[in-house]
Amino acid sequence: MKLFNLKLPEQQVSFQQAVKQGLGKNQGLFFPEQLKAFDDIDALLSQPLAVRSATILQRLIGDEIPAERLQKMVTRAFNFPAPLAEVKDSIHCLELFHGPTLAFKDFGARFMAQCLAEFAKDEPITILTATSGDTGAAVAHAFYGIDNINVVILYPKGKISSLQEKLFTTLGGNIHTVAVEGDFDQCQSLVKQSFDDDETREGVHLNSANSINISRLMAQVCYYFEAVAQLDKREDIVVSVPSGNFGNLTAGMIAKVLGLPIAHFIAATNVNDTVPRYLKTGDWAPNPTVATMSNAMDVSQPNNWPRVEALFEYGYLDKSILNSVAVDEQYTQLAMRELLSEGYVSEPHAAVAYKALKRQLEPGQQGIFLGTAHPAKFRDTVENVLGQPISLPQELAECAGKESLSESLAPDFAALKAHLFEVAKA
Repeated sequence: MKLFNLKLPEQQVSFQQAVKQGLGKNQGLFFPEQLKAFDDIDALLSQPLAVRSATILQRLIGDEIPAERLQKMVTRAFNFPAPLAEVKDSIHCLELFHGPTLAFKDFGARFMAQCLAEFAKDEPITILTATSGDTGAAVAHAFYGIDNINVVILYPKGKISSLQEKLFTTLGGNIHTVAVEGDFDQCQSLVKQSFDDDETREGVHLNSANSINISRLMAQVCYYFEAVAQLDKREDIVVSVPSGNFGNLTAGMIAKVLGLPIAHFIAATNVNDTVPRYLKTGDWAPNPTVATMSNAMDVSQPNNWPRVEALFEYGYLDKSILNSVAVDEQYTQLAMRELLSEGYVSEPHAAVAYKALKRQLEPGQQGIFLGTAHPAKFRDTVENVLGQPISLPQELAECAGKESLSESLAPDFAALKAHLFEVAKA
């Protein structure tokens, strides 16, 4: 299976090249040359998660990785469940927070780590990634201790929850964390500048573990199949996806192209509503990023949106299968309290998706909203909104008292470049 650069279609690469390179020329995203649906979805859905996921990834990757080896990689990466929890009649939450860092990013990060461990045995790699919350922890834990791979994680200083921060800034070793004195979009801009600079990209063998990396995106396709596999009725399914960088939504839409019976998608955003406005007006007009309680979605210029557009432009999907809803802070809190009244404790990102789903769901339809992080990762916010204590799971309790090992940097490319070369030499 070849992949091509959405900005320069003549640039075609193998899966291995795409994973190691991250971005194509001119910061273009890689995209599969072809996507082909499965003939027997019911048979696929009857398989266990790891077996089914290896079959899905083989369809996306092709024969570049032998089937037996790919199955071992997937089994090591997806060694935790993704249960579908019934919240109320016809509405379920796909809980994607049962991995080691209690967030959906564990799926993509752990599979990418398996891929790079497979592909990067002969040369050192520096992974540079930006996080608005959960990516940092997932990437840090997935790559921690892997030989020949250094990880540098940028995050907006003071703009993610303290427990999110502790999960990835306390590891040390081959994990290097940088608190950038700016917002997430500035962190992403620094990542892009680093990849655009030939000296930096080649000098430290740069790679990205953001959702722009095709291996992470492909891994995320798998849990949409796991959601539908747990439903008794597989018709009239509407999926609401909390959306920041839009990798999660892209993966769901690819799952539909592969034959998964999802009728409609809702891209749920907070007040950083570039996409909802764009789908209504046709005008792509990002506003300055606003900080919200659903901080992982505080993104005004989502990097994965060109892949969503590609699914429409290349005729895989009709635009009618997607709409987008923005949910403000007040309604996010109302949604969290409404979920609690149903006996379900949730955090702000899932609450945004739930509220968007409730606004759109029609009688007879089945709704699934994605639970992307454990409520305890946002303990202060959840406790303040719900007025009741949240206990910490073991993964968070163990790191809560540890010292952060981060360095602070201004949002300045020259300073980051110097830091990257220091890390590579260490």
